[in-house]
Amino acid sequence: MWVILGVIAIVVTFINLYMYTTGKDYKLAMAMGLTFTALTLCAEYSLVSGWVKAEDWSALLDVVPGMERALWFLTMVSILLNIAPILLERKGKK
Repeated sequence: MWVILGVIAIVVTFINLYMYTTGKDYKLAMAMGLTFTALTLCAEYSLVSGWVKAEDWSALLDVVPGMERALWFLTMVSILLNIAPILLERKGKK
């Protein structure tokens, strides 16, 4: 599930950037991009929670350390890309 939500977050983020470059209202796409990013993180947390309940320690040891770094990086990139239009708009008004 987290993969699907992550792909949707990426697609909506690019729609956000496209709408900004074409001069259309991008704020709904920005909110959707950030929302799907948050849902992706929740889905990943649910997956890890299931592994803990099942006491699948090998899955936790294999996946969690790498996923932690990836999720931090991808979340920061998502936030920066989604708020970039607002920052560029403010810079243009100065």
